[in-house]
Amino acid sequence: MAWFKRKDEKIKERDKKSIPDGLWEKCPSCNEILYRQELEKNHSVCRHCEHHFRVSSRLYFDILLDNGSSTELFAGIESSDPLKFKAKMKYKDQIKIAQEKTNHKDAIKCYTGSIHDQGAVLAIMNFGFIGGSMGSVVGEKVSRSIEYAREHKLPLIIVCASGGARMQEGALSLMQLAKTSAKLARFSEEGGLYIPILTDPTTGGVTASYGMLGDIILAEPGALIGFAGPRVIKQTIGQDLPKGFQRAEFLLEKGFIDHIVSREEMKSTLSNLIRLLS
Repeated sequence: MAWFKRKDEKIKERDKKSIPDGLWEKCPSCNEILYRQELEKNHSVCRHCEHHFRVSSRLYFDILLDNGSSTELFAGIESSDPLKFKAKMKYKDQIKIAQEKTNHKDAIKCYTGSIHDQGAVLAIMNFGFIGGSMGSVVGEKVSRSIEYAREHKLPLIIVCASGGARMQEGALSLMQLAKTSAKLARFSEEGGLYIPILTDPTTGGVTASYGMLGDIILAEPGALIGFAGPRVIKQTIGQDLPKGFQRAEFLLEKGFIDHIVSREEMKSTLSNLIRLLS
């Protein structure tokens, strides 16, 4: 029959319809293909499996603070290069590139504002700035935020996202662990409320200091939380790690964190905790 006799026709290049890049995103958890605009409307959370994608620090600013209530604190502090560190790239050049890429002075921004009309100090780490590494500026801004919250009798919230201490600053970076921990101890003694939010990833020096020193420790679903990464631990001990090792759900089961909260419910959860515990 005639319909069996089809001619092979080559599709001309001009007849092909191109799909613009960046319209779709594949969920790494359930492998569903997600329309990016819908994903962003849902705070970058997969509607099928609730996987929380890594997001920019700006999103936390938008979803946590009341509109028009915020004032940035300590905005003028920038990193220097005290050790004149140089590897494949000079540290000062690395800072400059990160500043141009993120439009941030360093890996954290601090604000005073309100959460459902309740005053708070909010610090948000930026993983896009040299892996959210904690150097002198991050330590100083966190310390000043703690002091500001203590002096003004406000709760303190820190959104953590970090690969650890900033090796380009050597011991100066490691000193920030002790400095921020000491400030938090004083804040706690005077009745201050501190709530860290652990996002994916929170590792290294941040986990070893202010990331795990909260009165109530919250985490996003599936967040990687630990000191050394799972690859390093596996190579060190030479054994396979438990399923979900160092993920938020694993840490909740072991008692290292208090509650896992989705992005959609984070603001209302913080508001309730502030109202009950401040």
